[in-house]
Amino acid sequence: MKIKLIAFLLFFNCINAFASEVDTLMVESKSMNKFIPNIVILPDNYTTQQNGFSVVYLLHGAGGDYTDWLTKAPELRAYADTYNMIIVCPDGGSTSWYLDSPVDPNIKYETYISKELIDNIDKKYNTLKKSSARAITGLSMGGHGAFYLSFRHQDIWGAAGSMSGGLDFRPFPNNWDLHKRLGNYSEHKNNWEENTVMNMVYLLKGDNLKLILDCGFDDFFYDGNKRFHEKLLERNIPHDYIERPGKHNWNYWPNSLKYQLLFFNDFFESSNSD
Repeated sequence: MKIKLIAFLLFFNCINAFASEVDTLMVESKSMNKFIPNIVILPDNYTTQQNGFSVVYLLHGAGGDYTDWLTKAPELRAYADTYNMIIVCPDGGSTSWYLDSPVDPNIKYETYISKELIDNIDKKYNTLKKSSARAITGLSMGGHGAFYLSFRHQDIWGAAGSMSGGLDFRPFPNNWDLHKRLGNYSEHKNNWEENTVMNMVYLLKGDNLKLILDCGFDDFFYDGNKRFHEKLLERNIPHDYIERPGKHNWNYWPNSLKYQLLFFNDFFESSNSD
């Protein structure tokens, strides 16, 4: 962990020499009784623009942390400038699944992201404090987390995305500490059924939440993404869906990010044009 932190600091100092501004914001989570780090990327004109900025929340996957996106997709800084938006990369714990766990009282990442982090970002930075100026997306566990949080908090986010998301984790009862977050499937089936985003489509109404999702053909989550897309079609929920060659890796996700940030920028411009 120490070696990884040193490597990130060296990388951070290097990229900080040009474009945008990068903050590391420590946020106190009273719900979990700890401080949590988050990267905040500000566009070049942040200090000169008086109007508030739209914000994209970008979630990491299982086994990752808040540094993943910026270290593995450093073009994030250029995107913040190009689209004149703030990008926030929270730390969601290694395998939190961005839930308030029904079996572990120490895991309350839904509360953290949707309440504590949002409040801190809106207090510290010049943001547009409305759902039409907020979007959330992520990869793998973070893709599930982005849909999970946005479906349950449509008053907070107006658009959401998923990249190779674990949109139905029920076929994977022994993976990614899911049993620690939800209990064993055989004993706590209801927890699994109630917390998989596959079963939350009923929360959506029309196009009140703008959605984009994509997944590679060779991804182990491809089947779940395809079924999720078909479920949205059955319920007449508008969305953008992309499937293309690709696996569950960092060769795929930076390309996904490119399309999703364009999607969010279009949403922000159309929703906040006045």
